Amino acid sequence: MTFNQWALAHEPAVRLSAFFGVFALMALWEALAPRRSRLLPRRVRWPHNLALVVLNSLILRLLFPLAAVGFALLAAERGWGLLNAFALPFWWAFLLSVIALDFAIYLQHVMFHAVPLLWRLHRVHHADADFDVTTGARFHPLEILLSMLIKFAAIAVLGAPAAAVLVFEVLLNATAMFNHANLRLPEPVDRRLRRLLVTPEMHRIHHSMEVVEANSNFGFNLPWWDRLCGTYRARARLPQEIMAIGVKGLTGSAAAVKLTGLLALPFAGAGGGYAIGSTTESGHETS
Repeated sequence: MTFNQWALAHEPAVRLSAFFGVFALMALWEALAPRRSRLLPRRVRWPHNLALVVLNSLILRLLFPLAAVGFALLAAERGWGLLNAFALPFWWAFLLSVIALDFAIYLQHVMFHAVPLLWRLHRVHHADADFDVTTGARFHPLEILLSMLIKFAAIAVLGAPAAAVLVFEVLLNATAMFNHANLRLPEPVDRRLRRLLVTPEMHRIHHSMEVVEANSNFGFNLPWWDRLCGTYRARARLPQEIMAIGVKGLTGSAAAVKLTGLLALPFAGAGGGYAIGSTTESGHETS
């Protein structure tokens, strides 16, 4: 059995183990060292956020039973993609794929802020009243399906090995839970860590109600793309303990908390907080 075949055979077990392990660790860390006071108790938000996660997982398995890993094996069998056209050593192809897929997700994230119709889907994620580990997996099912199709396109263009796709998916889910966690990192640790990894302190700015702040720090995993593309913001205008999080006019409403409201949110009301192009941008800090 090759590494790629192993990845396909064990993909569900690997992803579930990583999800529950990281989720439990982040939830414990939040309880021991929270960064912000909660606006709503866990018992109000978590059942709905987690129900959305379960629903998304079931829909993905129903529509794409082999998921991204299986599609990568199909691409390899058909010889699709740049990396399948060159005889690169496996580990070079593996590393380049993980990095390139992360850049693709960065671009996808920017697009979901830039296109009004896509922002209607993505605001389900941003309208959370609090910012914690469950926010990192709170996405509308239509956004999840579009994201999977975008991953398929990126895999087909790259010719990414299935093992690299599995590692990327695990890293993306784990880092999304980490950088959305309501946890406190010592400032010197955060300053150094965010040169290699998107930290909660960095990504929390992206969830600010202020448009110029929400229009920054789009990375989920690697922080380099924000710096290279000019979307990096080092700090928020207000201290993060009191910074307003969410989408103006939506956050705090029943539609932004309950599962039925979250599913209907893209089809209700105005765009609400559409970030890119909705106001004059100010300069980004680069320190």
